[in-house]
Amino acid sequence: MSIPGEARGASVLPDNDPGPHVDRLPRRLGIWSAAAVLVGSTIGSGIFRVPSTVADRVETLGAFSLIWVVGAVVALMGALTIAELAAMFPRSGGIYVFLREAYGPLPAFLFGWTELLVIRPSALGAIAMIFAEYAGRLFGYGPGWVRWVAAGAILLLGLANIRSVRWGAVVQNLSTGAKVAAIVGLAFAAFLLGDGGGGALANPNGMAPASWIGFGLALVSVMWAYDGWADLTFMAGEVKDPGRTMPRAIIGGVLAVAAIYLSIVAAYLWVMTMDEMARSTLVASDVAQKIFGAVGASVVAGMVMISTFGALNGSTMTGPRILYAMAEDGNFFRPIALVHPRWKTPYAAIGLAASLGIAYVLARNFQQLADSFVLGIWPFYALAVLAVFKLRRTHAHVERPYRTVGFPVIPIIFLIAAVGMLLNSAINDAKNTLFGFGIILAGIPAYYLWRALEGRRAGVNG
Repeated sequence: MSIPGEARGASVLPDNDPGPHVDRLPRRLGIWSAAAVLVGSTIGSGIFRVPSTVADRVETLGAFSLIWVVGAVVALMGALTIAELAAMFPRSGGIYVFLREAYGPLPAFLFGWTELLVIRPSALGAIAMIFAEYAGRLFGYGPGWVRWVAAGAILLLGLANIRSVRWGAVVQNLSTGAKVAAIVGLAFAAFLLGDGGGGALANPNGMAPASWIGFGLALVSVMWAYDGWADLTFMAGEVKDPGRTMPRAIIGGVLAVAAIYLSIVAAYLWVMTMDEMARSTLVASDVAQKIFGAVGASVVAGMVMISTFGALNGSTMTGPRILYAMAEDGNFFRPIALVHPRWKTPYAAIGLAASLGIAYVLARNFQQLADSFVLGIWPFYALAVLAVFKLRRTHAHVERPYRTVGFPVIPIIFLIAAVGMLLNSAINDAKNTLFGFGIILAGIPAYYLWRALEGRRAGVNG
């Protein structure tokens, strides 16, 4: 099945849209590159850092195991739903476009506003921080250098992605293949060579979490590790044959990530106790050290560096397309929509996102960055999933190359999980939650101020 205007890169638009939109960014990503963007963006820092936080918050083996399964199910339900919108509106900006088509310009602006001030710089900063921490384990520099190395990595990949989306795709394909092979290899090594008698699986310490409040907060951390299932939608305007490619890449990518995560988490539990994991901020290296000694820890540190470098590259590729889409709509400074005349990349948007990521990584720690990211983006994930219900009514006539599997049960369960997680955070981590929602709400007066300024500028020019 095809989407009208697909050959031109156009999307299916509502009846009141002034006409077909043609993306100025060429469609260069095939299905494997698209899937690599999703997998590479998801598997990065979280699986190597988050298990420590989760173990500390839930304390018991049963709760620790359950929460990773819950995270996989929630991410898959989100992917199964969001794929319908990605196939309908295969345009740069992803969720920004979905929100605009379903609810109008204000909610879309609020997403872009939050993406600019919280979501993207927090994501870039948190991923780069783990890259720099593991690089410190490998090369032996002290904690004082971590933030500067992280900032340098953001700068390097920002420049690479400005130079060419193909360069970014090559980095993504190579790093994704390397990281998947390395993670699977570490899991096999743990089960074959590790001493399972001393791990959590041989010495279970209970099934229920020490605190259900802690379980809810731990789920926020786990969803950071699983995040990336919607990132490919931000680059939909650069994907070939999006009606077929987007759903396959999104759903297949999330299934692959879930299988890989559950395997490596089981390997961690085979070798380490819950207390050891709670105390370890470099879990993968500590597991390798138990199996192979210091040499193994260094090898795994190098593996994690490759993994996080790929995830940082994926985040640098995808996120700035939201800022680009906003500027194209006139909801942000027009120069941010500039496309390089030779390299055909949204260089201004990439440069802005990288600059803010560098500022954040120099000012905040990992947990602050990770929690800010999740609490900033999940209200918009919920709105995007809810948009499927609305668009089924208001755009019933629009062809859908893919329809949500299990509709309406799957999206309803996702929405319940999302709202429950956010409410738990609001009640038990009020400071960070209120900060995130405060940033979102501050976008409302910013939107009307922006529209007023744009109207005045248009009147002067007219």
